[in-house]
Amino acid sequence: MRLGTRSPNDFIQSINKKNDDIQQSFLAKIINLIKSTNINVMLGDATITEQKTFDPALVSDFYHTIIKNLKDWSVQEVSISNNDDIRRIFTKFEIREGNYLISGHMSLQYHVLLYYRPDQQVIQLQKELSEIIDLTKNKEQQMSDNSDQFVLNKLKEKGYKDFDHQKLFEIFYENDEFREKIYKEIEQDIEVDFQDLSNKKTRLIKELDNLLIETYQTSPVLIDDTRLITGEEGCLCTFDIEFIRNKTKEGLFDPRKISDAVKESIVKRLDEFSKLLTI
Repeated sequence: MRLGTRSPNDFIQSINKKNDDIQQSFLAKIINLIKSTNINVMLGDATITEQKTFDPALVSDFYHTIIKNLKDWSVQEVSISNNDDIRRIFTKFEIREGNYLISGHMSLQYHVLLYYRPDQQVIQLQKELSEIIDLTKNKEQQMSDNSDQFVLNKLKEKGYKDFDHQKLFEIFYENDEFREKIYKEIEQDIEVDFQDLSNKKTRLIKELDNLLIETYQTSPVLIDDTRLITGEEGCLCTFDIEFIRNKTKEGLFDPRKISDAVKESIVKRLDEFSKLLTI
C-alpha cells in the first residue's frame, strides 16, 4: 500500500499525514539543493551565452547522508542512471517491522544539456573538421563521376586491352583483392587517402567531444512513479507498507489487524526519516 492512498482507517490516515509532511520537507530540501547558477557556454555556431545549471552531486551527497543514518534499514547505494539526455539519482531502502515491510524511495530526475566550453580551440577544431568533410565529399564526388572511366583505364594499363567493357567489369567485380588494389591506385591518382582523412576526422571529433560540458535542468516539483517513468523532471519521495505472508509481499491488507506494537514501530521509523530531512 502506497502511503498517501485514501483510507477510512484512523491509523492509515495518521501515517498519511506524516507522509505528507515528509514529502513537503523532502521537496523543500531538494529545492534548496538544485538552486541554479549561471555559467558561460559556447554554442555550435561559436556564440557564447549564459546557461543555468545545478550540481547533481549535492543531491547525491544528501541521499548518502540519509541512508548512512538510517539505522537497521536495508539500503541500496545511491545510483545515477546513465542516459544521454535524461538522468535520475535515486536510492531505495526498507525495513521489516513484524510481518510488515516498510520501503522508501527517493529520486530526482533531470535533463542533461550539452554545450562547448567557451574556448577558442573549439572554433579551430570545427574549422579543421569542416575542411576535411568538404575535401572528402569533393574527392568522393570526383571518384563517383569518373569511376567507370578510372576502372577501365586501370584495367587497360594492366593489360586487359582486348576485352569489351562488359567483360572488363566482370573481371573487375569477380576478384575482390584485385578490385581493392585498383581502388587504392585510383585514390593515389586523385591524390587522396580516404583512410587518413577518416582517421583525422575521428580524432577531431574526439577532441571536440573532450571540450563538451554538461549542464543540468530539473523542475522543483513532486512527481509520482508514472511521471518518473515517462521522463518528466522532478523529485519523488514515496513510502509503501506491505504485509508479508509466507515470504510473499501483499500490498492489500486489513490495517485493523496491525498490532499496536507494529503501529508504534511504523510511526517511529517514519519519524526517524523525517528528522533526517532536517540534517
